[in-house]
Amino acid sequence: MMAFITALRFAGWTAALLPVQIFLVRFNMPLSKRLPMIWHRGVCRILAFRVEQHGEISRTRPTMFVCNHTSYLDISILGAVLPASFVAKAEVRGWPLFGLLARLQRTVFVERRASRTAEHRDEMVRRLEKGDNLILFPEGTSNDGNRVLPFKSAFFGAAEKTINGEPLTVQPVSISYIRLDGIPVGRGYRPYFAWYGDMEMAGHLWNVFGLGQTTVAVEFHQPVSIADFASRKEMSAHCHRVVSDGVSRGIHGRLGKAAKHAWWAPKSA
Repeated sequence: MMAFITALRFAGWTAALLPVQIFLVRFNMPLSKRLPMIWHRGVCRILAFRVEQHGEISRTRPTMFVCNHTSYLDISILGAVLPASFVAKAEVRGWPLFGLLARLQRTVFVERRASRTAEHRDEMVRRLEKGDNLILFPEGTSNDGNRVLPFKSAFFGAAEKTINGEPLTVQPVSISYIRLDGIPVGRGYRPYFAWYGDMEMAGHLWNVFGLGQTTVAVEFHQPVSIADFASRKEMSAHCHRVVSDGVSRGIHGRLGKAAKHAWWAPKSA
């Protein structure tokens, strides 16, 4: 019953904002950049995601945020916290509903073919030069929530370019699903949140609709730029190490007190 009610609330919230965003994007109105953040915050409330923020978000604009990727749920959590567009694999464009939502959030779609790497890098650079923050998942796919997959250094190609004459600010971010109704989420419960392999999305999302309050930790690490490293591979390795350490602290309960709790998120159960 709980899953059914949550699904209805999710559908109603989406149906209310979707035509508004289509109109805003169609006429290139400034609010089109803000409305997706409002939608994501509403989704987090509907799904009872209580977001704990650790560390400070980069104030530099633009910033490229690089984050581990456990699930499609990461999108709403990060989208609720950050005024930014996502970089996503090209297949997402064709997903029912979520593909449309991604396009309406001005997502940058990239293909895995090496021959398109330079083209995708240049598109990211163009967006960054316009002042758009971007959120990047350098693993290239989602993981099982227990570890962070190796980062693909090719995704850091945009960081090698100067943006309006300045090195691009890159901020590593760790996201961890840490408690369900106040109980630590152990290895056996992480598949409730992690979406990977051949998992079917509809069934997985229905299970999420039926869960209780979930505490999610988002840790923002010290921003860096390519000037701090000898190469993009070195930058990629550094970001992977920092993000992995943050995820490890999160899932093992070692993050300490949160810097703040999202004001729009549900109160603690």
